[in-house]
Amino acid sequence: MRNNPDLDLHTATWHKSSYSGGSGDDCVEVADGNPTLIPVRDSKNPLGPKLVFRADTWSTFIDDLKHA
Repeated sequence: MRNNPDLDLHTATWHKSSYSGGSGDDCVEVADGNPTLIPVRDSKNPLGPKLVFRADTWSTFIDDLKHA
């Protein structure tokens, strides 16, 4: 997805995956607050690049993981 000027991730609240280990390694974080776009980042590199998915695409991905 290309840059979205309406999506400001500087003040986003990020949450680690519930499947992440307690040590903080290899974690995926997802930002709240936008019903149509789902920002995702690597918790080890919070200033690095973020991926942004459409909400329906992210839901499909999560559903596929649950059934894998």
